[in-house]
Amino acid sequence: MTATTPAQSAYTRTCQQAAHQILRSYSTSFSLATRTLPAPTRVHITSVYAMVRVADEIVDGGFDSSDPAAKLALLDDFESRIADAVASGFSTDVVVHAFAHTARRTAIGPEHWEPFFASMRADARPQTFDPDGLRRYIHGSAEVIGEMCVRAFFDGTPPAEIADDVDTGARALGSAFQKVNFLRDLAEDAGELGRAYFPGVDPEQLTEQQKHALAAEILGELDTAAARIPLLPAAVRPAVWTAHGIFHELTLTIDRTPAERVRTTRIRVSQPRKLQIAAAALAGRPLSRRPRRNRSTQLCTTDSGSTQPRTTRGEP
Repeated sequence: MTATTPAQSAYTRTCQQAAHQILRSYSTSFSLATRTLPAPTRVHITSVYAMVRVADEIVDGGFDSSDPAAKLALLDDFESRIADAVASGFSTDVVVHAFAHTARRTAIGPEHWEPFFASMRADARPQTFDPDGLRRYIHGSAEVIGEMCVRAFFDGTPPAEIADDVDTGARALGSAFQKVNFLRDLAEDAGELGRAYFPGVDPEQLTEQQKHALAAEILGELDTAAARIPLLPAAVRPAVWTAHGIFHELTLTIDRTPAERVRTTRIRVSQPRKLQIAAAALAGRPLSRRPRRNRSTQLCTTDSGSTQPRTTRGEP
């Protein structure tokens, strides 16, 4: 590999700063969690976040169009530019360039971004998911993002002896994050975007039993992730425990909030509570180290607070 010139380094830093600004502007929670990461890792995570955020804006808000074909065309173009930039090491698109730099450095490949874009294409038009469709969607929209983060944490592929375990934990954490946000965005997803993610659940008629079952499944995935966080590099654990703790708190809050309110109000964690969770994680005493399931019922899909505007998948 040829040496990087000062001009190339300056351009890459500028692109990474743009990615960081996207994270700060859109996600107070992830911005808080990433503050404790080592600087090189933080750069990689913010570059991944910015790429995901831009794709999400194409289908969910920033691109003001109701035409699925137009959204699909933009997604195709965005993915093509990512593939080209990862191959060449350069893009005139600052978000694409920042992501490509991270992907080339950390062994993120098409096996990660292709499922992600497949899920984004599923969001380009209204639809109702069946169990298999939901599993595929969550894999692309959340689980592979967790795998990308693992590669950022290890600055490449994790050691072979723990690779399967850490990827399992990352997928579980990503899936839990996604399902929490499905619950928090029921009204908007159904009413404005025409989406019903949970098979067998009418977003406008969520019952207490369904809500408890969903919370139980999410807590189980958080358990799976928690058991594997200690396998991550010590320097990144406080950030991961912070994110885990915030979503654990969200899940418990949703579980004890009446279903009618969950249907109409975006549940959130207060900033003081987020700071408490982050401080405990930084001190090595994560508040969600031993999450407990509070329901034994299964999610129906396995069988077949204050109001806040929607921000992004994964934003508490």
